[in-house]
Amino acid sequence: MVESEGRHARVMDLKNKKVLVVGMGRSGLAAAIFLRAQGAQVTVSDARSAEALAQEIPALLEHGIMVESGGHGLLTFRRQDLIVVSPGVPTDTPELKQVLSFGLPVIGELELASRHLQGQVLAITGSNGKTTTTSLVGRILEEGGLPTQVGGNIGLPVIALIASSTPATWNVLEVSSFQLETINDFHPRIAVVLNITPDHLDRHGSFENYVAAKERIFLNQTGGDMLVLNADDDAAHRCASHAKANVFWFSRKRAIRQGAFVYNEAIVFVAKEGAAMEPVLPLAEIPLRGAHNVENVLAAVCAARLAGVSAESVRRSVASFQAVEHRLEYVATVNGVDYFNDSKATNVDATAKAIAAFPGNIHLILGGKDKDSDYTQLATLLRERVKAVYTIGSAAEKIGHQLAGVVKIVSAQTLDEAVERASAAASPADVVLLAPACSSFDQFDNYEHRGRVFKQLVEQQQQQVRLR
Repeated sequence: MVESEGRHARVMDLKNKKVLVVGMGRSGLAAAIFLRAQGAQVTVSDARSAEALAQEIPALLEHGIMVESGGHGLLTFRRQDLIVVSPGVPTDTPELKQVLSFGLPVIGELELASRHLQGQVLAITGSNGKTTTTSLVGRILEEGGLPTQVGGNIGLPVIALIASSTPATWNVLEVSSFQLETINDFHPRIAVVLNITPDHLDRHGSFENYVAAKERIFLNQTGGDMLVLNADDDAAHRCASHAKANVFWFSRKRAIRQGAFVYNEAIVFVAKEGAAMEPVLPLAEIPLRGAHNVENVLAAVCAARLAGVSAESVRRSVASFQAVEHRLEYVATVNGVDYFNDSKATNVDATAKAIAAFPGNIHLILGGKDKDSDYTQLATLLRERVKAVYTIGSAAEKIGHQLAGVVKIVSAQTLDEAVERASAAASPADVVLLAPACSSFDQFDNYEHRGRVFKQLVEQQQQQVRLR
């Protein structure tokens, strides 16, 4: 439904420019190496010690990139033509606030990459479901015959997609609120906002600020672009009131005039207001568990049809799609107990969706690093479906306090103790579910690390059963 030619970004001339990259994470490293290849004089600054960065520093030095570790020097920040900030670095750090007051340009890796990326951009954000939906849309477009690559907050950094992009490429990008904070010209042809519920309030300060960050995904869209929104999400209606793009809706609960919705136990698509309903696939063919994944599929169907993939091709791709790792991922059945890994459930709403995917008899592992969350929002679901909550990490005390009297609370502190105690308490047909409602950074490198450890612990349970 869109023209095949690519959109032309404002390419930056970086030769001999002095550029500082703040943060030596995955995207920061990729940005630094890209900038150096473009002829820039690059410095990377990271608050972590040289010992903590022992793996990253040699690779940067080999490329002729200067490294500042153990803190940020204000003079380092001021002696630059451009500053590229990694998503994990808040823009209100003292050094960044000062250089912003001087008028120095500060952008993120997403913005930098978008200036050089060829082809169309299909960008997806939301509090929950981003990775599953991005992966699914990428699969649908690729299997539908469109040149496609997937990256951003999933897999490869956007900057790593530049070299392989062409004017015909569809760049399917998962983008976070952190990435969207530092865009200026980023301009998706199709933007998708899956949902907006409280998350990262420790970073953004308020829900209003968080919503405003998410809305930046359509900041530069015009009437010729397309914005896909969730008709069942309250914040989405605020988004629509601010949008200039052509808005398409998706809904699990009601018919809509333009977009994708559920009708007679099937997903249908309406290309424009007044057009006939187009059947896409029966709900029974969706292989993913949970009502929230029906919403993810609806969003993916809408985005893929707007990109020009046929309904028949969409149906085949959805039916063969498997759950993404760490997203309500089935791990194993041990002694009749099913184990599911939803380590990506890093906020309360995601955990609620995970709990709602099961009828009951759940042993739930909650905790990690708190993000200024309100765990009392889980109370009704916990009473209805959860036998016990096993708390871990630095948020354990807060969770125990907020949920006291709602459900049995077991203070486990560590993930291995939680798995051990949940396994001992669970009966056949019960579910042990890791859906922590917290970030992982108190005890793990990231949510993937946490999910892998959970799966290893489940495997150990299997081995113990075999040895009996």
